[in-house]
Amino acid sequence: MTRVPSVPPRAAALLALALAAAACGERAAETETGAGADTAAAAAQPSAQNPLSDPGSEAMNATAPDVFQAKFETGKGDFVIEVHRGWAPYGADRFYNLVRNGFYDGARFFRVIQGFMAQFGIPGDPKIAAVWRTAQMPDDPVVQSNKRGYVSYAMAGPNTRTTQVFISFVDNTRLDEMGFAPFGVVVEGMNVVDQLHSGYGEGAPRGTGPAQARIQAEGNEYLSREFPNLDSVKAATIAQP
Repeated sequence: MTRVPSVPPRAAALLALALAAAACGERAAETETGAGADTAAAAAQPSAQNPLSDPGSEAMNATAPDVFQAKFETGKGDFVIEVHRGWAPYGADRFYNLVRNGFYDGARFFRVIQGFMAQFGIPGDPKIAAVWRTAQMPDDPVVQSNKRGYVSYAMAGPNTRTTQVFISFVDNTRLDEMGFAPFGVVVEGMNVVDQLHSGYGEGAPRGTGPAQARIQAEGNEYLSREFPNLDSVKAATIAQP
């Protein structure tokens, strides 16, 4: 399970809960053994022709431009994130490669909390989600602050960032000292981000929103069935600043 910034004011306690849930998810995965597990693992492998099938491939590890923009199209409108590689090189490179290879296309904004942030980055295809779930990257130092409109990776401790990111609705500067390193900022369409559906609130087990473990395992089929009002990324593309 992933990697979440926690809701104020109980930041430390909630982060501990996220870590505990993540540990439980990992233990559950490790207990599946035998021929059935082998079959399930084989079924979970994405097509080798898809660049997203291999986080270590050259296609997924290009160096990002010093500054670039990523346009996100949603049902509520479009928004643009401007990424500065100098703010967070590891995070910027990862985001650049994910966007240009279509990773975020179809992804839901599954954790949207008013007065806090909007989180997304679990792909709708469980096969792709399984490949990237453990594709952790090193931390970047925090050189920008988690202010309104800034974008950081979700995480569950040191060196655990993978693909999930969040956009701050407000100045979440308390996250700076927790290691959340902004790599970009919304430069167009923050009013669109403000309109993303937040009616489901916090995710399970703390709230009644989507459970990340089930998103990982069942993908958009689960979200479409049980959380039909979630907004999604129609397409994300690299644009010029």
